[in-house]
Amino acid sequence: GEMLAAAALLLLLAAAGPGRAQRDALREELLLSPLPAGDMAATFQFRTRWDADLQRGAVSHYRLFPKALGRLVAALGVRELHLALTQGFWRTQAWGQPPLQAPAGAELWVWFQPTVTDVDKAWKELSNILSGIFCASLNFIDSTNTVTPTASFKPLGLANGTDHHLLRYAVLPREVVCTENLTPWKKLLPCGSKAGLAVLLKAERLFHSSYHSQAVHIRPICRDASCLAVSWELRQTLTVVFDTFTSGQGKKDWSLFRMFSRTLTDACPLASQSRVYVDISPKNKEKELLEVTPPPASVHEAIVQGDKKIYAVYDLLSPSLFNTSRSLNVQLKWKRPQDSSDLPTPVLHAQRYVSGYGLQTGEISTLIYNTHPYRAFPVILLETVPWYLRLYAHTLTIITKGKENKPSYIHYQPAQDRRRPHLLEMLIQLPANSVTKITIQFERALLKWTEYPPDPNHGFYVGSSVLSALVPSVIAMKDADVEQSPLFTSLFPSSDGSSYFVRLYTEPLLVNLPTPDFSMPYNVICLTCTVVAVCYGSFYNLLTRTFHVEEPSRGGLAKRLANIIRKFRGVPPL
Repeated sequence: GEMLAAAALLLLLAAAGPGRAQRDALREELLLSPLPAGDMAATFQFRTRWDADLQRGAVSHYRLFPKALGRLVAALGVRELHLALTQGFWRTQAWGQPPLQAPAGAELWVWFQPTVTDVDKAWKELSNILSGIFCASLNFIDSTNTVTPTASFKPLGLANGTDHHLLRYAVLPREVVCTENLTPWKKLLPCGSKAGLAVLLKAERLFHSSYHSQAVHIRPICRDASCLAVSWELRQTLTVVFDTFTSGQGKKDWSLFRMFSRTLTDACPLASQSRVYVDISPKNKEKELLEVTPPPASVHEAIVQGDKKIYAVYDLLSPSLFNTSRSLNVQLKWKRPQDSSDLPTPVLHAQRYVSGYGLQTGEISTLIYNTHPYRAFPVILLETVPWYLRLYAHTLTIITKGKENKPSYIHYQPAQDRRRPHLLEMLIQLPANSVTKITIQFERALLKWTEYPPDPNHGFYVGSSVLSALVPSVIAMKDADVEQSPLFTSLFPSSDGSSYFVRLYTEPLLVNLPTPDFSMPYNVICLTCTVVAVCYGSFYNLLTRTFHVEEPSRGGLAKRLANIIRKFRGVPPL
């Protein structure tokens, strides 16, 4: 018995030894970024890297990588998967470029392996399984809201070829994100929400905010510099924006406890790296306005999205961090009120709106701003419009600085009623310091009365436009080692040091369609039933009633007594 126990112990030690530890690794990171208006953005990233070949299906032991997602990737031939669930809208013009932006609602885009024969079947099965895993309405993804982009959404990981027929993209702009989506997301983390940075993920605080976005990214990456072997990377990201008004105090001073009602006490025991970054970059030419306590042990400088940034770094795995106090509560105080008049506007931002009057025709307008003083650059615009808005392709106009701007690439796939949406992709050149206006007219279709949602007067959602661009950087960026640099700088691969990749989303639109009076059938039924009941009831009563003639009876003793009394009183008898 003792020999067996010792052998089992040796096997366990061998399985957990350094050879096994190198196969998968977890990094967790929290980025705190003060926003121009005094709000605070917090971005969590949990990155699990696994040196295993998921596609062969030979994996049986899962340690850090969630088994539900690993088996899903292996069974359905997924090469890359990106799912985002978002509540609210990231205001790029006021808040600047986001670390990771997503459209309002649910967004799912997937690249499949070339070995997948029926991509549509795999896509349908995948959306149903993810719907169950994340407790979301992804099962409503079907052919009416799925498109196959040709130029946008290139793979973010390793890709041998980019046959766009293996790509599927869908958005559900009406999806509401709440705690039932956050709980399964947290359960996929190796430490759950019991230790590490995830202890801050308290639902009542996260959803008491002006923007909340949680995402899952799975992609294959190079195992080392030679790239002879493939590793799989899972990134779970969560971005939340707290504003000064909903937090109650109206002050611009922030702390971990004020944001999350909790503080950090330890790192996740399974993590090889656990850090908190605080953006302390000066917002203008003068010296820094932000003071952080406790003082950081180190400072990290990086060029992020074309700007030089300075970050205070707190390493949760450092033994000295928790020596002075048992918990870490990072506090940020402004030394003087921040002047919001000279804040830099983002180089690329956009907005979209619907115009027109009546319920027959309308127009969708998109405004794209390039605020770079001297550099022009191209942008890929992706528009998906539901089939019940019938676009007039000949009315498409692109105007920049009062002149027509012809796109160098255009791909338009018209909709089919109740089968597929419109897809419009264009490559547009944006001149320096310009505003480009894109308009297209549409006609509203009449739906069948069974196709309306329960609240048809609320309106029908049109998904966000997607802008993809390589934005020129003012400062030259160096090629950094992905494994050493912070996670928030390494999701999008950078092609060279002179530009950085940006994907932006505009607002979703809310369009009214011609809506019938759904109470009219009720009124007709009530009126008809009343008329039928009165007329038919009276007629039926007359036809079926039997009449009996009663013989006059002489009456009993009581009647005779009553007649005698009435006779004495001089009253006629009964």
